[in-house]
Amino acid sequence: MRKNRLMELSQEYRIMIIDDEPGIIDSIQALLNRNGYWCCGFTNPLEGLAEIQNNHYDLLVLDYFMQPVHGETVVEEIRKTNSELYILLLTGHKDLAPPISTIKSLDIQAYCEKSDRLDQLQLLIESGIKAVSQMRTIQQFRDGLQSILGAVPKIYQLQPIGTILEEILTQLLPMANSADAFILVDDIPGIEQGQGEKTNRSIFKGIGKYHVNIDEFPELLDHELMEAIGRARTEMTVINHPNGVIIPLGDETNAAIGAIYVSSIDADEGIKLLQIYARQAASSISNAFLHSLVNIKNEELNSTYAQLKIRYMDTIEVLRLAVDAKDEYTRGHSDRVAYYATKIGKLFGLPAHELEELRIAGIFHDIGKIGTADDILLKKQSLDKMEYEQIKQHPIKGAMILSAVSMFHDIVPIVRHHHEHIDGSGYPDGLKGDEIEMHARIISVADAFDAMMSDRHYRRHLSMDETKKQLSEGVDTQFDARVVEAFLNALSHDRELLDMITAARYDG
Repeated sequence: MRKNRLMELSQEYRIMIIDDEPGIIDSIQALLNRNGYWCCGFTNPLEGLAEIQNNHYDLLVLDYFMQPVHGETVVEEIRKTNSELYILLLTGHKDLAPPISTIKSLDIQAYCEKSDRLDQLQLLIESGIKAVSQMRTIQQFRDGLQSILGAVPKIYQLQPIGTILEEILTQLLPMANSADAFILVDDIPGIEQGQGEKTNRSIFKGIGKYHVNIDEFPELLDHELMEAIGRARTEMTVINHPNGVIIPLGDETNAAIGAIYVSSIDADEGIKLLQIYARQAASSISNAFLHSLVNIKNEELNSTYAQLKIRYMDTIEVLRLAVDAKDEYTRGHSDRVAYYATKIGKLFGLPAHELEELRIAGIFHDIGKIGTADDILLKKQSLDKMEYEQIKQHPIKGAMILSAVSMFHDIVPIVRHHHEHIDGSGYPDGLKGDEIEMHARIISVADAFDAMMSDRHYRRHLSMDETKKQLSEGVDTQFDARVVEAFLNALSHDRELLDMITAARYDG
């Protein structure tokens, strides 16, 4: 008997060689090792057979003529209990090889004559590995689909929404071969409040390292993950993240109601299974709310939503302050834009909730710059074309960060479009005229005013008169005429506004 030393190689595919000629084993082992495959060899077919019966192997390279038993007998014994092992039969005696009928009946997948050249054998082994890989994929889908079929009755049971979400995650992790995941659900039908008013709710559930309470959850999100969640929901597509994957949850109209994040998964097959499962999960969630089966008490649901909103707002506020902290010249910019935008909104008689939207949009309008390199943000010279293109991405990035949860649904288009121009020359979407939300047009003027009145790395601030002139010259090209007219009028008569501008120390 000869058994080779186990090699420190990848065991993704376990290969065995059984041949009564030690030189053949050495040659094939050297070939496989050069290609990164782990393998072991036996000169005694009965010992090799015993090893296969006790441990898992993916591919067997088997000599036909051996003592004390031929390869045909080895295969017969293997096939009694193992129909999946890929078997490549070798023979040095072409005329004495088993007939085709025997090869078929024993389900031997490949046949090769021994030769001093191993090219053909290498090709057959590579083909066998591909076949094993494909069979694994089929098996994964079969097992995964079976798991989905078994899970669906559980998640469809009429039970509390928290229990449904936990069951979804419990059933999901084995499919993804992962230990950490969370599900964030919102844009779900709310419970009627007073006067028939309905409000949307947000619910979070985590497992593994995400098994935390609602207060701690936002602390586990960095800006890249927040942006990825928002993009998955906005575009209703799977987003690969450096540490995992985000799968959107859609209702019957394919509108986003949330997202599932699963860490440490990179297999396309696993992602496809999760997409299938996510559709079932979304349906069960919608079904629960359709039947008003929110067994969390209304006040508890309100409390959960309020906590999530506060914590997520806190998280984004930290990001916003991080953006401000990057550049002393723009520090306080977002606060001032929020103030000016709210002032303009009042001039148009906007209701309180829309003024609040303007204020929040003003505060967070540049949040997307958190992902922009400092050497671009702080550059003293003019930006080159590539750098400018990166800067132009910040409205999209900001919109995606805010899109991760539905509570900012009305803010997202304002943040995305605050650099659009009335004549269509702005970015990122080239909107023009009434295609641009009124609130975004207001933020645009407020943003431009504060930028012109502030020192920047590449220029000194403009005077008040120069700034007013620039706003007037931008009417009907960059700015909405009504917004500029209202703001210029306020700059001439609103004492509170003028005091705020003085306090901003633009000339300091």
